Amino acid sequence: MPASPPPTLPTDLPVLQAGDPDARTALVLHGGGGLRTVAPVVAHLASTLHACAPTHPGWDGTERPGSIGSIADLATAYLTRLLEHGERDVVLVGSSIGGWIALEVAVQAAVRAGADERCAGLVGAVVVVDGVGAVVDGEPIADFFALDARGLAEAAWHDPERGHLDPAGLSDEQRALQQGNAATMAVVAGRSMSDPTLLERLGAVAVPTLVAWGASDRIVTPAYGRAVARAVPGAQFVEVPAAGHLPHLENPEATWAAIDSFLLAQASCAPPAADRR
Repeated sequence: MPASPPPTLPTDLPVLQAGDPDARTALVLHGGGGLRTVAPVVAHLASTLHACAPTHPGWDGTERPGSIGSIADLATAYLTRLLEHGERDVVLVGSSIGGWIALEVAVQAAVRAGADERCAGLVGAVVVVDGVGAVVDGEPIADFFALDARGLAEAAWHDPERGHLDPAGLSDEQRALQQGNAATMAVVAGRSMSDPTLLERLGAVAVPTLVAWGASDRIVTPAYGRAVARAVPGAQFVEVPAAGHLPHLENPEATWAAIDSFLLAQASCAPPAADRR
């Protein structure tokens, strides 16, 4: 029986980029809502980093290769692309499912570093913003697929009125994209949006890690976030007030303050720019 092809990203994958291409790279990974949910993160990081936010295969009308059928596959594909580009000291920034992908990339890079020296020093820092993926006792992930538009706003936003998107107001194209994103998420992340092995594997992450969490998140609670932070050696946990599952949209000032402080504190440990590419 022939071996399955390795997970591979499409060559024409859309990527939102901003900032100096010679600066340190930040790979910004979106959640189930698609690229638009992390566009403000890219814009903010661009002042000091080269921020790149790809659209995950299968989201926003893009094709999903058959080789990508899980978050682990997607992480492997991103890790491979970073290695192909000769990246070093990359900052992984992930929101929601993107946080799960970021942690999986960091774990895979750490595990592979012993056999592939290119993986050593590839990841320089990780920022997880209300990430899903782990199974935490007593803190279940909300059943995203069972929520209607109103229920999703109630669970994901500090101010549900601000987050509620009335399906009746969507165009046919917008509705098709939304349904396509949900279908892809069900395949890649699973309906549980979790991996029972993730939490115990996070001990392999050996780079500075920030876990930032909206205080009002009811998709995954702050208690869930603290458990994830405890599983990553030396990780910092910051709770963002007056914000839900997307604190960078609801309370950007507090979110930027947490991220900027974290990156500034660990920047002195980063290699010179010439050693990153």
